[in-house]
Amino acid sequence: MAGMPDRDKLIRNFSRSNNWEEKYLYIIELGAQLPPLTEAQRQPENLISGCQSQVWIAMTPSAEGTVIFAGDSDAAIVKGLVAVVFILYQGLTPQQIIDLDVRPFFADLALSQHLTPSRSQGLEAMIRAIRAKAAALNTH
Repeated sequence: MAGMPDRDKLIRNFSRSNNWEEKYLYIIELGAQLPPLTEAQRQPENLISGCQSQVWIAMTPSAEGTVIFAGDSDAAIVKGLVAVVFILYQGLTPQQIIDLDVRPFFADLALSQHLTPSRSQGLEAMIRAIRAKAAALNTH
């Protein structure tokens, strides 16, 4: 995910935003940086259930043992949330993904209380799906 900030820079950039409008714009900007999904990645097995918007998340192991993420959504803010989740998990192995609880990061970013209930449920569905996919990769 070239060009994406790391976890610390993400948190710094978020804290520099003066208001929620700026934070939402930043989230949308992050989503716009996600590379487009291939048709092979846009398959039903990568579609996340539990999201109001359509969300695809594909995960493949790298040669170094870490996980490579690809994702998309038909909603700009949700696509940005996909990018935020990817930033939190980037560079990790499947086991590290399973072990890491990213929810405290959302609390640090104050995202939890500013998302609509359906977006919060969708975010939770993404996290569950990523952890389940990581567990499946971990068994190979």
